[in-house]
Amino acid sequence: MREPGKLTLFKTGPSVEVRAVLLIMVCLVLVVVDAHWAVFSSARRAVAVAIYPFERVVLAPRDALEYFDSWSHAATLARDEQDALRRQRIEMAQIATHAAQLATENEQLRRLLNVSEKISQKSVAVEVFYVPPDAFNHRLIFNKGSRAGIKPGMPVIDEGGVVGQIIRVTPFTSEAALLFDDRMSIPVQVLRNGLRLIAFGSDEVGKLEVRYLSGNVDIKPGDTLVTSGIGGLFPAGLPVGRVEKVDHDPGTGFAMAIADPLSHPERYRHFLVLQVDVSDVPDPKEIERELAHP
Repeated sequence: MREPGKLTLFKTGPSVEVRAVLLIMVCLVLVVVDAHWAVFSSARRAVAVAIYPFERVVLAPRDALEYFDSWSHAATLARDEQDALRRQRIEMAQIATHAAQLATENEQLRRLLNVSEKISQKSVAVEVFYVPPDAFNHRLIFNKGSRAGIKPGMPVIDEGGVVGQIIRVTPFTSEAALLFDDRMSIPVQVLRNGLRLIAFGSDEVGKLEVRYLSGNVDIKPGDTLVTSGIGGLFPAGLPVGRVEKVDHDPGTGFAMAIADPLSHPERYRHFLVLQVDVSDVPDPKEIERELAHP
């Protein structure tokens, strides 16, 4: 006999399907009510406040990972920006240097243009192609040759004066011996009094020598030497050098003047080759032999 108030052993409630349907209906009712009336706003805020500490605890590993990732990314970004700034400074310095170089070259080209307008001979503008690695021969290789009308024997000038003389040409390049090469010579005269002399290259780099002068010769420091025009290769009146000093040798009775060239082949890249008549100039091989065995 079953005791009053006690459940039977195998009593069962609603089935799972029925309970699922009921829960779905309750959820739908709650959704509709919440969408149209703010009935559950207070309850929602209370629940949100209650579970906030648990949310922070759960999200703490993610926040820590994001903070570390953002810190490392910021450090990498800062290094990249520093590298970019360094590259930019280097590039700006190179651009500024290149601009200054171009400005200098343009100024020199304008001066060369003024020189070419003052001389009667035709000329060819050339640029230094390279400098031969020879400490004993002072030469320059230009980027134009016989195809541009350049021939051996033609003088080379810049805005300061005579630079040297063409000694060898190919169809596309030409080689010039500089004025102060110790195997070069050029007929000159003193601008002050017209005294005609011969200037030679010197053993001292960047100097000219006027040798075997008489003891009473009228030449003194500060005198300007210009081409005399004798020989026909160098037009008369081109600046050559300025006398630095005059050395007298009491033993021989002769004197020698030392002069500084007025041209500056070591500074510039562009020069003019004067297309003078070189029909009487010896064969280029003879010129080279003379320069090799003065």
